[in-house]
Amino acid sequence: MIRPILAAAATTIVLVAPAYGQSAAPVLFDATAYGNVRQPGGRPPMFAAEVKRVKKTVDAAMRAPIEVPVPKDPGGGYTHEQHKRNYMALYGAGLLYRITGDAAYADYARRLLLAYATLYPTLGPHPAKANEAAGRLFWQSLNDSVWLVYGIQGYDAIRDTLSPADRKTIDDQVFRRMAQFLSVDNTASFNRIHNHATWAAAGVGMTGYVLRDPELVARALKGTDKSGKAGFLAQVDQLFSPDGYYTEGPYYQRYAIQPFVVFARAIAANQPDLGIWQRRDGVLLKAIRTSIQLTYDGYFFPLNDAMRDKSLRTDELYQAVAIGYAATKDPSFLSIAKWQGRSTLTPDGIAVARDLAAGKSQPFPFPSQLYRDGPDGDRGALAVMRSDQDEGAQVLVAKNSAMGMGHGHFDKLNWMLYDGGRVIVTDYGAARFLNIEAKDGGRYLKENESWAKQSVAHNTLVVNQGSHFAGKWRDGEDHSPRQLFFAGDGPTKVSTAEMAGAYPGVTFRRTLVQLRLGKGSPLVLDLLRVAGDKPATYDLPLHYAGHIVEVGFPTKANPANRPVLGSANGYQHIWVDAVGASGPEGAALTWINGERFYTYHMLPPAGATIYLGESGANDPRFNLRREPLLLQRVEGKADASFVSLLEPHGAYDPAAETTVASQSQIRSLRHVRGSDGDLVLIQPLKGSPVILAIADDVAPDKTHSAVIDGRTVRWTGHFARIEGDVR
Repeated sequence: MIRPILAAAATTIVLVAPAYGQSAAPVLFDATAYGNVRQPGGRPPMFAAEVKRVKKTVDAAMRAPIEVPVPKDPGGGYTHEQHKRNYMALYGAGLLYRITGDAAYADYARRLLLAYATLYPTLGPHPAKANEAAGRLFWQSLNDSVWLVYGIQGYDAIRDTLSPADRKTIDDQVFRRMAQFLSVDNTASFNRIHNHATWAAAGVGMTGYVLRDPELVARALKGTDKSGKAGFLAQVDQLFSPDGYYTEGPYYQRYAIQPFVVFARAIAANQPDLGIWQRRDGVLLKAIRTSIQLTYDGYFFPLNDAMRDKSLRTDELYQAVAIGYAATKDPSFLSIAKWQGRSTLTPDGIAVARDLAAGKSQPFPFPSQLYRDGPDGDRGALAVMRSDQDEGAQVLVAKNSAMGMGHGHFDKLNWMLYDGGRVIVTDYGAARFLNIEAKDGGRYLKENESWAKQSVAHNTLVVNQGSHFAGKWRDGEDHSPRQLFFAGDGPTKVSTAEMAGAYPGVTFRRTLVQLRLGKGSPLVLDLLRVAGDKPATYDLPLHYAGHIVEVGFPTKANPANRPVLGSANGYQHIWVDAVGASGPEGAALTWINGERFYTYHMLPPAGATIYLGESGANDPRFNLRREPLLLQRVEGKADASFVSLLEPHGAYDPAAETTVASQSQIRSLRHVRGSDGDLVLIQPLKGSPVILAIADDVAPDKTHSAVIDGRTVRWTGHFARIEGDVR
């Protein structure tokens, strides 16, 4: 068993640091847990496969000369990638030594670290530093923190094999220097409430445990001044909502979860009195589950500065799932590990592999759920509505959350939709090519600011062609949406949220409804109402994935000359391919995606213009993806309502060359505004109509009414679905 090396009180941390000749046994994991897997025959299949995979990588590194180059390259360059390979080799070698008992792994780690002990003291700020805090091994200090998180775990595994002299050299010239650089020398960055600081705190804190240094542990837990206003515990308290939602969004929740749970595991082993897994009603364990929930087919919702290709098959989630299972023994984690197809070489990974092999796995539940934002859960929310839990089920995501700090986008009340295993209504995510040297060394591109973050690049309201909060994220931090209503049970799911403060004098409210009409994928109703204090131009974009098959309104195309929609705030990146107008009964656009058709029915305000376009204008370096969009515009109005219905329908089989129901199955869409609510009537080609009644008031017991075709419709509460003919 791991014995605590720290005695903790509410305000003090006490540690007696042993002399170099005393015990240097591992403290970040239970070394005795490897006793049952020393022999290959005792390894469960998933763990055996992981040993084989890591062994192949580390053995290859051991056959090559040790290289610790002087840093010079940004992300994707040779020196950047070599130092990444080194920390992964160090981490893998340490764990392989514990698993196999082969001293060659410990010796390789020793020689690698002694090379760093020679290099590291000579380094100053990285020559490729940019606008972030500069690192020494890497262009930004964040990457140095990641090196330390992995490196200290590998070192912990072999530290007791070293001579006192080598141990002192590596302690002092590598790990103490790194911890000093990341905390004291970068105080402003270390004391932030931000994922960069979490990685640094985790690295510094685990270094403190391994070196038996109470100052480093205290600094990591409570900030450089030990006041508790910064540091790891403050990050746990301030960066997660009570539901375990991370404020920067799912993509950065995926990235940040690793230092949170790896360091928490170390805290639990060495300072159990801190009760880290119980802190804030178990928020870190909730965060692991929430990370998994914020995915479709394993891929994270690409909100804020996100890369679309990140999934649960990442090292961060291999670690988080294994740690979560070890801490809870929740068998649903095992089903995620099975989907991932990999685990870790830690004792946690042994437990996952062993219990998977024993058949203890149970399905991970994916319910429709509201994930509140902000430390107190009062800064908006992410509403996730799932039609069911089967693969390919429809998932509607309403982004009614807070700004998300500097990685947030100006997209209040944005939404996206997955259906049939594909993304249908899209979010661009980040303009970035991670670790590709030719694309600014993998940094965020300038188009991330000029396009990806701007409001028109999202499915949300834009006023006077300017972005929310005038494109100033710090102002956005001061204003959050209000999640007014959520219903996630039954065949009809509803989210209503309101945003005030994105534009001066403008408030807008959005209700999104996921509803089934018979078999097939649900429809999605979108009711957006805006109230302003003076006339303005209102734009409502829709970014979709697919190929247009039918335009259901008259247009004037631009086949030979592609004009640009505007000059700033993202509009300069939109080519206009056609311009049209809605008729008195609305307009529609149909596209195909995969083997399914989608029709977008629109009831825009009177006099609206509809633009069909594509992203990619004014992009001389080809940094942007070319993606289609539709934009509804109304000018000179203070108040306006946009009613839209997205209808999945039909089937296309390219192999059999058959097409079924390629045209819309909705006869008509109508909207009536009452004195205190809205009625939307959906009339399918076959079957009875459905009325969706949406009140302004969200009180559950208040009665409302509105008139359509001479019939008074009454309902109680914010929302009602009413079946049957209104005549």
